[in-house]
Amino acid sequence: MLGDRRLRRDLERWEQSGWVTAPGARAIRTELGQSGTTLSLANVLAVLAAVLLCLGAMTFVAANWQEMSRLGRLVLLLAMLAGSYGGAAWLYGRGLEGFGHAATMLGCGSFGASIMLVAQMYHIGGNPPDAVLTWGAGTAAAAILLRANAAHALAIGLAGLWGAWETALRGDAFWPYLLAWVVLFAGLALTTRWRAGFHLLALSLTGFVISLGYLLAQGHRHDLVLLIGLAGMAVAAFLGPTIDRFLALSRPALVYALATAYAGLFAMQFLEGLYADPASNTPWLAANGMPLLALAVTSLAIILGALFLANRSGNRGLLWVAYCCFSLELIGLYFKTLGTLLDTSLFFLVAGLLLAGLAYLALRLHRRDLAHREA
Repeated sequence: MLGDRRLRRDLERWEQSGWVTAPGARAIRTELGQSGTTLSLANVLAVLAAVLLCLGAMTFVAANWQEMSRLGRLVLLLAMLAGSYGGAAWLYGRGLEGFGHAATMLGCGSFGASIMLVAQMYHIGGNPPDAVLTWGAGTAAAAILLRANAAHALAIGLAGLWGAWETALRGDAFWPYLLAWVVLFAGLALTTRWRAGFHLLALSLTGFVISLGYLLAQGHRHDLVLLIGLAGMAVAAFLGPTIDRFLALSRPALVYALATAYAGLFAMQFLEGLYADPASNTPWLAANGMPLLALAVTSLAIILGALFLANRSGNRGLLWVAYCCFSLELIGLYFKTLGTLLDTSLFFLVAGLLLAGLAYLALRLHRRDLAHREA
């Protein structure tokens, strides 16, 4: 990407000026080399072409499926897989990594379609999510062996589909998904270390944790979600330097942990609904029956703590998520209490004061960034 090329040029200049040591510069270049294939229009178009070719090939096969013998069908499917992955290896050997990733995606798509066609041919029943799991396992293996970021993304999506499907069928938390998540994380960490892939994994894990509040104890375990989020924030905040020595993930981990913790708190305040009797659901009683003021103060304390960390570390992602959480808290309190015990003018007065404080923190963060750039 353009940012990587500029960083490499700046790195050479910094090394020549003596600002960066030679071993440090080599370590930075190694880390850049592990970040995966650069994103370009050619690579994007190649991946899209692979998706369309896969759909076109499988549509052609399906249209002529009944006229072919079983042996011919299997030979055709194996030829498609061999051609895709063989072509990917040839493209990698020629240095065309972006097109190699596209060929890998074509092979992964052909593998998934082959599973469905073979199951149809031999009338294989069973648990439908198992087919998605098999497809995802093959895709993950291809992503790891061929170091293909697009295949990593497909494997993460298939794992999420598998977990969500099993959860819907069972109506309960599907814990084996965590094992698949760990395997995918390890595979990505040991190969390309693609940052977008880590974000996809973080989003999927965040969704899994938040869903626990609605799946466990008949939808009344949002306190567990809050505790998991707070634990994640504590680990990312206090063990960040140690974590970043292996993978620079502490800053985004803090962002996702805050989102998880606040999702639990928001549900406890406004969504949980332990009391079915509307008369008992007073404006200053939270949805889970606890005092609303206590939970609101806890929410604001966590948000202000996150803003403090964002200001100290320059974590813009954490800053914006904290702002979003603050906005959601105000909206929730507004609709929960407006027209009852809290007057409209008082609400906007308090909200204005809080926003003024947040604006001051944002100004400090902006000035700190300017001073860092000038230095």
